[in-house]
Amino acid sequence: MLICENVSKSFKDGNQIIEAVKPTSITFQQGELNAIVGPSGSGKSTFLTIVGALQTPTSGEVTIQNQAISMMNQKQLARTRLQEIGFILQATNLVPFLDVSQQFKLLRKQKQEVMSQSEYNNLMTQLGLTGVQHKLPSDISGGQKQRVAIAKALYTKPSVILADEPTAALDTENAIAVMEILQQQVKALNKTCIVVTHDERLTEYCDHVYHMEDGVLTEK
Repeated sequence: MLICENVSKSFKDGNQIIEAVKPTSITFQQGELNAIVGPSGSGKSTFLTIVGALQTPTSGEVTIQNQAISMMNQKQLARTRLQEIGFILQATNLVPFLDVSQQFKLLRKQKQEVMSQSEYNNLMTQLGLTGVQHKLPSDISGGQKQRVAIAKALYTKPSVILADEPTAALDTENAIAVMEILQQQVKALNKTCIVVTHDERLTEYCDHVYHMEDGVLTEK
């Protein structure tokens, strides 16, 4: 699970202190899909980077799979991100000169503990990607790219999946398909998932919906 205890983040802007995330205590359970909604500049993405070990909180503690991350050095944080966290971003971050199957071979070189070949084959079938494995990112659709990004996030067997506006570049049909896939995979693989989104239509697929405004996170 993912636990935040009195986590906050402040920035200095000239003589002013900006509280991007006000003290927040929350536990995200395994096997649950969580949405965080709210206006731009509310602190959603900052919160996601904190729980994703991309930046340290000003105060408080984040614990991922019983590991407190605040005292970790940069090397330990990088290892935690690799071992425990799968990121799904609006920009799918696919390597443009590698075909779909090669994207996963690259991940396998970076991390030893990944899905078995049969698990990978099943995942690609479930995501409808078996026919595009030898195509470059430029030769597949936006919806297919986002499904590849989901597959990459799951492939390394993380305990936590963090998605930052994963459907923003998709039409409604593809956006709903992506959320259905996420919901199915989170349940089937018992992952903890947090989705930051502006699209409240997608929240019906989530177990918990949180609203963030002016750095304050509350459950809706």
